[in-house]
Amino acid sequence: MADALKIGIAGLGTVGASLVRIIQQKSNELAVTCGRPITITAVSARDKTRDRGVDLSAVTWFDRPEDLAEKGDIDVFVELMGGAEGAANVSVRAALQRGLHVVTANKALLAYHGVELATIAEEKGSLLNFEAAVAGGIPVIKALRESLTGNAVSRIYGIMNGTCNYILTKMEKEGLSFAECLKEAQRLGYAEADPAFDIEGNDTAHKLAILTTLAFGNRIAADDIYLEGITNISIEDIHAAAELGYRIKLLGVAQRTETGIEQRVHPTMVPVDSVIAQVDGVTNAVAIESDVLGELLMVGPGAGGNATASSVLGDIADIAKSQPGAQRVPVLGHPAKALEPYRKAQMQSHEGGYFIRLTVLDRTGVFASVATRMAENHISLESIVQRSTQHLAPSHHQTIILVTHATMEESVRKAVASIKSEGYLFGEPQVIRIERPKEEA
Repeated sequence: MADALKIGIAGLGTVGASLVRIIQQKSNELAVTCGRPITITAVSARDKTRDRGVDLSAVTWFDRPEDLAEKGDIDVFVELMGGAEGAANVSVRAALQRGLHVVTANKALLAYHGVELATIAEEKGSLLNFEAAVAGGIPVIKALRESLTGNAVSRIYGIMNGTCNYILTKMEKEGLSFAECLKEAQRLGYAEADPAFDIEGNDTAHKLAILTTLAFGNRIAADDIYLEGITNISIEDIHAAAELGYRIKLLGVAQRTETGIEQRVHPTMVPVDSVIAQVDGVTNAVAIESDVLGELLMVGPGAGGNATASSVLGDIADIAKSQPGAQRVPVLGHPAKALEPYRKAQMQSHEGGYFIRLTVLDRTGVFASVATRMAENHISLESIVQRSTQHLAPSHHQTIILVTHATMEESVRKAVASIKSEGYLFGEPQVIRIERPKEEA
């Protein structure tokens, strides 16, 4: 049997501790399936005295992850600290420059430095694996880098943040407000004390940027994503969606168009009978549309110690099985130096239409004014419904719900701005995209 593959792990939080435990418990099985033992020889974390429920007595401890990357007796540097800058960035670069293989679960690091890191890895002949950075236990990175070779991807989309999906699911199932569901998510450990990174859509955006590069061969463009979180979704929106036959999900969507690549993250209404509408709780789902295979949908645990550690271990196993000097799969699916500049697509018609909720003063002419503003912006309405809001606000207010046919985002925003200027709007309007199956669009 070949020599052991020596692992150094930087970061011993939930994922890091789970990884140590799995490797120690399954050492015999891993040696057989990988053709060589996998041994943890060094670790680094903030607090050496903390009890993590795993035996670290036989490993070398480094207080600084940079020292582990530069001096540790290891073959693979596993980065599980998180963050785009600081120790994670410095130590991963140091490990790659040293010629070590690297495994990371850090989507922020890859979203902002992935091309540079991929360039270093390819120059050094090292592997840089990051399956756990996107959608936890779902093997979407391997699918795009390897399994779908020969397929031309046209669109990739999905539910990529378990915190948001849990909140939206609980709002629908239990009729609770966003604030109540967020508090429960924090109590259960699904949301951080400061949940902004998740609920504002940033986490999904980082993951989408990575998938976009793998799918379309462009340089990563994490700051060129239309971004909208779920903080403005109300229980009224959830109920209205249900009445119309939809559920609200936070989706990340990237697609190639004639003018470039479109990337967007926002709440979306999906048909209640669609597969993605059935993905509840902290579960993630990623769909890939391509010319040869058609549509591939992968669903699974999107977060948590074991799910993420499983993906990390899969990356380590791939390294253990790799042959020295063998042809490497490019880190980002295409050689880093061959990645094309990102070309942002021009705004185009959204085939699914829009849901628009307006709370307005209950007075003569308002209903007609709203319809007129839509017509002025060439927006065709599928339906327009007026209802009382006595249970939400004084009886002199009404809610108007509009569903449009395919139209331009810019047109919708202009129409809503015009309505706001009329002075009869109460509160902020709600605008949510509707995604329908292609045959219905």
